[in-house]
Amino acid sequence: MSEFWLISAPGDKENLQALERMNTVTSKSNLSYNTKFAIPDFKVGTLDSLVGLSDELGKLDTFAESLIKKMAQSVVEVMEDAEGKVQENLLANGVDLTSFVTHFEWDMAKYPAKQPLVGVVDTLAKQLAQIETDLKSRTAAYNTLKTNLENLEKKSMGNLFTRTLSDIVSKEDFVLDSEYLITLLVIVPKPSYAQWQKTYESLSDMVVPRSTKLIAEDKEGGLFTVTLFRKVIDDFKTKAKENKFTVREFYYDETEIEREREEMTRLLSDKKQQYQTSCVALKKGSSTFPDHKVKVTPLGNPDRPAAGHTDRERESEGEGEGPLLRWLKVNFSEAFIAWIHIKALRVFVESVLRYGLPVNFQAVLLQPHKKSATKRLREVLNSVFRHLDEVAAASVLDASVEIPGLQFNNQDYFPYVYFHIDLSLLD
Repeated sequence: MSEFWLISAPGDKENLQALERMNTVTSKSNLSYNTKFAIPDFKVGTLDSLVGLSDELGKLDTFAESLIKKMAQSVVEVMEDAEGKVQENLLANGVDLTSFVTHFEWDMAKYPAKQPLVGVVDTLAKQLAQIETDLKSRTAAYNTLKTNLENLEKKSMGNLFTRTLSDIVSKEDFVLDSEYLITLLVIVPKPSYAQWQKTYESLSDMVVPRSTKLIAEDKEGGLFTVTLFRKVIDDFKTKAKENKFTVREFYYDETEIEREREEMTRLLSDKKQQYQTSCVALKKGSSTFPDHKVKVTPLGNPDRPAAGHTDRERESEGEGEGPLLRWLKVNFSEAFIAWIHIKALRVFVESVLRYGLPVNFQAVLLQPHKKSATKRLREVLNSVFRHLDEVAAASVLDASVEIPGLQFNNQDYFPYVYFHIDLSLLD
């Protein structure tokens, strides 16, 4: 399962023994895979400041999770022609997300533990806000590109009455640069082809004999050319309408037609280039290369190389990737890493608020083996740690117990610090 429970318990002898009992029971019953989750010692500050940080971190946690979901969805949209490769591009520091979470280490260089907690939280908040700002501008540009392309594609997908004719007609179909003659395009229903051939020359005076030609057709009818003198255009249109033939308003402008064709080609090329990914880059980003490190660049500048990478490494990692996909990969990794650091901070803050000073607690990461085991796993944890809050634990273990003035939700309250990490939301 790509679901994790991040819990903590006091670090005294009694609770360390409780953790050992938890590990024994969950292992024997095959309920979860458990590992220690290392969190550095931070400068605590005042309890009032911790209460404020608890609320701020809760909001930042929600924001970060929402942001990485948006980024994952953007990767799906950009890689619409290679959806099977999406997960290979959703990495954190070069490894799959599960591996990153289970082997989490606090990044001291990026988020120094020696600075006040408020400063660490502020750094994370600013980083995520910048990523969100860049994501909005980049996805807006991509969506505009998609919309323009779709509008052009729609023009070529309608019927003969509405679709563009730039990809159908050619210069040879028209009499051009004539002072007296003009070529019209007429839509004729399929059952009326024979009638058209018999009558078009007599619909008005001055129609050039044998000047009609079928140049395109769809399920309903065909597009015919007919050449006549300019001064009888209105009369010809009237007679054609009476016979259920429709003159399509169209003027052959070679420059405009070429511009439209080039625009379609350019948009198709631009859209494709936003995600181009080489097989080499995909393979190196897979879980079969656990030591590979994702190229980390400053926010908003995916083309600037990161320190510590050789030219060959940078070339191979970015080979064949479009700018939007490359930016999404780099900044998804950054946002996900920030999110897990926020989870670690929440565990620290809540553990200090619940268990008190001096700071002494043990954080553990649990990965339930299967969805059906989560209920039993909760029961085991609530039983093992019920001594941390006898009243609340009793309520959780026995929903029938009513305590005046207190209400507990079995799904939301635990006698220990608990946070949830669900990676399935990114699938």
